[in-house]
Amino acid sequence: MRIKGGVKARKRHNKYQKMAEGYRGGRGLLYRSVREAVERGLDFAFRDRRQRKRDFRKLWIIRINAAARECGLSYSRMMDGLRKANVDVDRKMLADMAVMDKAGFAALAATAKAAVA
Repeated sequence: MRIKGGVKARKRHNKYQKMAEGYRGGRGLLYRSVREAVERGLDFAFRDRRQRKRDFRKLWIIRINAAARECGLSYSRMMDGLRKANVDVDRKMLADMAVMDKAGFAALAATAKAAVA
């Protein structure tokens, strides 16, 4: 007696079909195209979860550099000065201060400037 895989295959197809909701054309209808599109999307999602962390760090550095230059410092001098002054503030917080609290950032920049000089 031959065992057919109908139920399991349908279950597997439906799993991919559900993940492909909203995909247009054959990429949302035809099983092979659906599977290829979904797996490609999952690959991008895996890669970009790591990339997002790099992108945010880049953004924070750009914001800190721009605000530091307004205070007469470069990014590297600012970070070096903060390290020498034992000010333990991460880049995310510094970038937030650069945008939201310019006076507080300027005070930190002054501290960094004094430590570098």
